[in-house]
Amino acid sequence: MIVRRLTECEEFLAGDHTHLRELLHPDRAPVKVGYSLAHGHLAPGADSKRHRLSSAEVYYFLAGRGVFHTDGHSSPIEPGMVVYVPPGAEQWVQNSGDSKMEFLCLVDPAWKREDEHIME
Repeated sequence: MIVRRLTECEEFLAGDHTHLRELLHPDRAPVKVGYSLAHGHLAPGADSKRHRLSSAEVYYFLAGRGVFHTDGHSSPIEPGMVVYVPPGAEQWVQNSGDSKMEFLCLVDPAWKREDEHIME
């Protein structure tokens, strides 16, 4: 069994300009999974950069409100919502609220910096 606290995971700025902490990644922990799981946040009024990933992503929103954009489609998001993004889809998120947006992001196969392609 592996147990981790969010505060024990180092925060870094992803290429899309979201702040991430990897909770679980098969390259950095002795786990037999093909996905990675991260906690992310975006400041009030901030947008992530438009980007594409080679992997599929599932976002689960914990806090904040905004708009999620995927391949020309937009959807309002709020806590308790899930967004699936297929591999290769252009995507970005806007935090249109006045509080920090927080989310969990599952990436399959596991996230790698070189698989993230920034569009702007």
